[in-house]
Amino acid sequence: MEEDKTYHTHVSEDGTEYTHSHHGHTHTHKNTKVVENRLSRAIGHLESVKRMVSEGRDCSEVLIQLSAVISALNNTGKVILKDHIENCIVDAVESGDKKAIDDLNHAIERFIK
Repeated sequence: MEEDKTYHTHVSEDGTEYTHSHHGHTHTHKNTKVVENRLSRAIGHLESVKRMVSEGRDCSEVLIQLSAVISALNNTGKVILKDHIENCIVDAVESGDKKAIDDLNHAIERFIK
């Protein structure tokens, strides 16, 4: 196996082992900084929504701002998903790692709920 890649193995329920790599790093993708920035903004926005509730602001205003936070988080999730597909899942498919694909399907089901 190449030195510039970090390999790890998953074992399926039937005992089959699947080895794949993360190209010398652990789940760092090209959009990591973008995701961190989006999450920081969403956290700040959510804190302001919390203050609105504490201040007794109009429920309609609170709901609109809360909706904006939820939308920001969903859009951040889309960036993470795209990065994951472009990096980890491509490697998983190339190496026959069915567990990574199953894990992605499970995560998508939870994310889309």
